[in-house]
Amino acid sequence: MSWETKNYSILLVEDNKLNQAVVKFTLKRYGYLIDIANNGLEAVEMFKEEDYDFILMDVMMPEMDGLEATKVIRKLEDGDKRIPIIALTADIMVANEEKCLENGMDAHLSKPFDVEHLFKALTKLDL
Repeated sequence: MSWETKNYSILLVEDNKLNQAVVKFTLKRYGYLIDIANNGLEAVEMFKEEDYDFILMDVMMPEMDGLEATKVIRKLEDGDKRIPIIALTADIMVANEEKCLENGMDAHLSKPFDVEHLFKALTKLDL
């Protein structure tokens, strides 16, 4: 699988400092490069400035939530290049997952963060 050998550049969008530290620590062990945005507004600005392989997006955040940030990013994208956006949420309800997908996200992961679930999502997204 490419996720085993690729040095992904990832934008983590998460407002909780502890969650940021856990995800960053976990993914850095695989050699991934991680930038952190504290909310959706920061995520949109960082997306404009950098090229990322995918985005891990918390859904519930202050300033701009993950659903709204995803909509804005989708509008900014080039027609031929779509960045995978993976929702991170503590809400594991099926309705919430459907809402994430309906709003332009490509996959859904529940918190607490589990790297094996991320790898399964990356495989499904053909990354």
